[in-house]
Formats: sequence, structure tokens, C-alpha cells
Amino acid sequence: MKPVIAFVTGGYSTESVISYKSAVTIENNIDTSKYEVFKIDITPEGWWYETTTGRKIAVDRSDFSISADGRKVTFDAVLIGIHGTPGEDGKLQGYFDLLNLPYTSCDAATSAITFNKRYTVAVAAFAGIHVAKSLHIFKHTPLTPAEILKQVSLPVFVKPNNGGSSIGMSKVHKADELAAALEKAFKEDDQLLIEEYISGREFTVGVFKTTEGIIVLPITEVATDKDFFDYEAKYQGKSTETTPAQVDESIADTIRKTARKVYEIFNCRGVVRIDFIYNEAKNAPYILEINTVPGQSEASIVPQQVKVMGWTLKDFYSSLIEDALDRGKSK
Repeated sequence: MKPVIAFVTGGYSTESVISYKSAVTIENNIDTSKYEVFKIDITPEGWWYETTTGRKIAVDRSDFSISADGRKVTFDAVLIGIHGTPGEDGKLQGYFDLLNLPYTSCDAATSAITFNKRYTVAVAAFAGIHVAKSLHIFKHTPLTPAEILKQVSLPVFVKPNNGGSSIGMSKVHKADELAAALEKAFKEDDQLLIEEYISGREFTVGVFKTTEGIIVLPITEVATDKDFFDYEAKYQGKSTETTPAQVDESIADTIRKTARKVYEIFNCRGVVRIDFIYNEAKNAPYILEINTVPGQSEASIVPQQVKVMGWTLKDFYSSLIEDALDRGKSK
């Protein structure tokens, strides 16, 4: 019998729109000759499996099962395709751990740490990875722009501390722009990371683990006519992505080695995408963030890198599923 796989999409945050874009690519490329796949939509209103006739069947959350086609369906593994909470921040991972159900993403602890940008750069810096100088502030104890600029120097990025897809993010050049950037970011999160600008070329690289070991995907260089790589640049065609990056091999090798080191330091699983700024003055990549559920839409970078590597997306998703199934067997 074929392994039964739950593919989860949706989510509770504004990033759910990206989850549904990724879902189209994933659904079109899961090898249904190998796996029996059920798509589960996880929303604030409920967790559902939708039949081919459009009927919604609620998930039994006591054991993550559904009743479909006259049988109770339980799963051998979960393919996680949710960006943002609860699929990228460790919440679903902890739930699946309690059920002893293997899944394709990083574990609960790693997901929670990497979802928090401040914790990510703190752990990376402790391990010797270059990071930008930053300040972590909270909504319940806000700082004034003047107090902030005593600790970090312009230009700065103002980012929601928990979240992705550049939603709520601003680049601030002048002191009088900071208040509006803080207000915008606080609409998305009650914690913010204010990070000094690092000059250099922006690179991003996918890393994933198979049953055979860790694979570093071809590097992508990201460029945009906009001031930074924001939501429009990422998802509305306002950027240029070159894969493989046209870069000196010594720089590429440094980025690849750093990406592998980051993957190992954070005890990652499945596929992650790590974003860097390569600063020529320091001859070093500075880590920006780790995406533990990277986008899989047609506009996304990891699918581009997989194809440049010479794999099909069907091969890629199968390798992620097989790695999860293998972990399940070892429990």
C-alpha cells in the first residue's frame, strides 16, 4: 500500500495567501503514483479536508484523522506547506510530535527559534556567523525613535520579529521616517527587530536533508529596483533573481559552507532557505534570516534552485517525504 500523506496548507496569519500559492505548485508535483495524498486546510475557522465534490470534512484533532471514502484515514507523514503560524513557528510541529507523526519541516524547537528573528541572529552570532547590529523592542515597553537611534545607526530595517514574506517591513533612511515604520510593523507583531543596514549583494540558498544527507542547492542572487526586497519584490515580479548566481567561486564556496553550517547549527530538517548579504569589506556573508517553510509558488526561489540543480520538483518533494517517513520508522 502507498504511504498516506497529509499535505497541510492555509494558516492563521496574513501569510496564508502565500501558503495557498505554494499549495498549487506542491499539489501539481506530488508523486501520486507513490503516495496517497490528502490536502488539509488549516484555518482559524477550522481544519478541513475538502473532497473532490467540494464537501468539507472536519479533521479529528484528537488523532489528526479524517473520515473519507467510507473509512477512517490516518497518516504516515505530514508535508507542511504553511507559511507563518501555526506551520512555521513550531506549534503544529509540537502537536505532531505529541502524536508521534513525522513531518517534513524543522522540529518544534528549531521552528520556534528561527521564526523569531532576534533569537535567530543571537544563536547565529554565538556560533560565529556574521550578523548585523540590531535592537529588539516590545510593544508593551516601546522606545521612542530618539532612544532607538542612540543604539543603532541609520539606515535601519524595521521588521516584525515573528513573521515572514517581508510583510510589515520598512527600510528607514531618516529619523523622521522611523515612527511610521514602527507603527506599520507593530500592526503585524508586538515584537520588532531593528537592524542596521549591511551593504553588499543579497544571496539566498536552499538547503535540505534527504535520507542520504544534506544537500546545498545552487545559490540565487536577488536584485530589485525597489529600496529592498519587500513583498512586491518577492511576489509581484519586482525583482531579478539569477540562479545560479554569477559570482566568484571563492565567494560562492564561502556562502555554501556558511549555509551548511547554519543548517547544522540550528539542527534543521527538511528544506530551509537562508538569506545572506555578502559584505565585500568584511569578505563575509551576513545572515538575514532562516525560512523553515520557504515559498514553493511559481515565483519562489527554492523551486528555481531545484530545477537548476537538475532535479524535478516531483523528485524534490518525494525526497522530503521519504526523509520524514524514514524518521518515522526510526521512532
